Amino acid sequence: MEESVRSSSPVGEAIPHIDLHQIPRPAKRTPRAVVTEAGSRNTPSTAWEAHYRSWVIGADVLATVVVIAISAAIIDKLELHNMHAIGTIAAVLCALPASRAWSQRVLGEGAEEYRRLGRGLVTAAVLVALGGLLFGALDVQPWVFIVVPVIALITFPQRYLLRQVLHRQRRQGRCLLPVMAAGAPDTVADLIGRTRTEPHVGWRVEAACTFSGTGAERDTGEVDGVPVVGRLEELAEHVRRGGYRVVAVTADQYWTPQRLQQLAWDLEGTSAEMVVAPVLMEVAGPRLNVSSVLGMPLLRVTAPRFTGGRRLVKEFVDRCASALLLTLLSPLLLMIALAIKVNDRGPVIYRQRRIGRDGASFTMLKFRTMITDADKVRKTLEKDNEGAGPLFKMRKDPRITKVGSMLRRYSLDELPQLFNVLYGKMSLVGPRPPLPEETKKYGSDARRRLLVKPGLTGLWQVSGRSDLTWDQSIRLDLRYVEDWSLALDMVILWKTVRAVVGGEGAY
Repeated sequence: MEESVRSSSPVGEAIPHIDLHQIPRPAKRTPRAVVTEAGSRNTPSTAWEAHYRSWVIGADVLATVVVIAISAAIIDKLELHNMHAIGTIAAVLCALPASRAWSQRVLGEGAEEYRRLGRGLVTAAVLVALGGLLFGALDVQPWVFIVVPVIALITFPQRYLLRQVLHRQRRQGRCLLPVMAAGAPDTVADLIGRTRTEPHVGWRVEAACTFSGTGAERDTGEVDGVPVVGRLEELAEHVRRGGYRVVAVTADQYWTPQRLQQLAWDLEGTSAEMVVAPVLMEVAGPRLNVSSVLGMPLLRVTAPRFTGGRRLVKEFVDRCASALLLTLLSPLLLMIALAIKVNDRGPVIYRQRRIGRDGASFTMLKFRTMITDADKVRKTLEKDNEGAGPLFKMRKDPRITKVGSMLRRYSLDELPQLFNVLYGKMSLVGPRPPLPEETKKYGSDARRRLLVKPGLTGLWQVSGRSDLTWDQSIRLDLRYVEDWSLALDMVILWKTVRAVVGGEGAY
């Protein structure tokens, strides 16, 4: 999920500023003629990486030691041996690096960081349990089923807060990896545009190489403001001289398997990581695997799975979580219902037909936020439609009531959809539930959204909501359908809170 979320977290704003480095943002960068020894990773532009990794490791170790120390003091009263505490600390601090949860490559990078952290903590719990069996200490249950999960409850939010600090730095132009892009001018320009619109990824394209050594126009030496420093056959030499951290290879007819292999050899011994963009299809996550067949490296793209054990887990979590949330939020639900009733004496719940999994229709529940005859009035407002594609949206819709405006801003009107989740018609996370008239206009690509249950929240919710174009909304929903995982669901749920509190794109 990281995974594409652009708003800053209110939680992140409340934490103290961590000065990762003191490097000012350069306006434009040209290749340096002389740098530190080729391959050195301690260049000024990337020294923040080691600094940030130290913060992550220190925070994980501190949380582990504090939680286990407190647990030992409590559990010791139950006359359990303190060697359990020492063993649990050792298990956690061995399992995290073994699971590459502290790998510099994944820190601050999407859902993979959380996936490795979770795998490391599960491994630690297994090690503690096996240690108890091996040494005859059968009283390790509290350490396996309580202490390690509590460590997870501390370290996951802790990682998130550190990531927010890093993302804030990146939005200010700091803590960015210097990138050399190499390919056709149009594909290089596309990469440059993406890195500028999503700075949290941490890339800044500072130079480019093209086949001709020029930009998109023959008489220019730039691509979208980035200097073109040479031809593709000179790429390795420029990388060695310039000390770039990432070499992003984009599509160009020049690239053949032999030339890419030679480039990889030429970059050995440098600090540069070679990244090749697969341009044939936009698939990522657990469906994409690299394997070797007959000596050829192949990208294996497995078919998306919409059944199986993980889906059963998702179904179980959806039902249990919706029941729990309805119970906890019942006072808020009653207050909202009362406010709607007092406002205009109309019905509290708005029922609307939506399309669910496999095209089956269901009745979606929402708190009413418009006047009672809103559907009839809509016909007179068609000319003012600001929605994308077949959607009808208005930033200042005159049909919205005063209470409804507040409910929409913070997505409180969607809380009754928890009943739809409880009844199995929706999921907590999934594509946006479409109207029947929308689905009639779907092409074959958009219809793939209907392969899974619609969600109370999703990538569209945490990426701009109504501010998205139709194509962007479709692309995000398809990305979820194609690359779904439990880890992605967790990241989306976590980021939904930030998007809802910020209220961006809600109208």
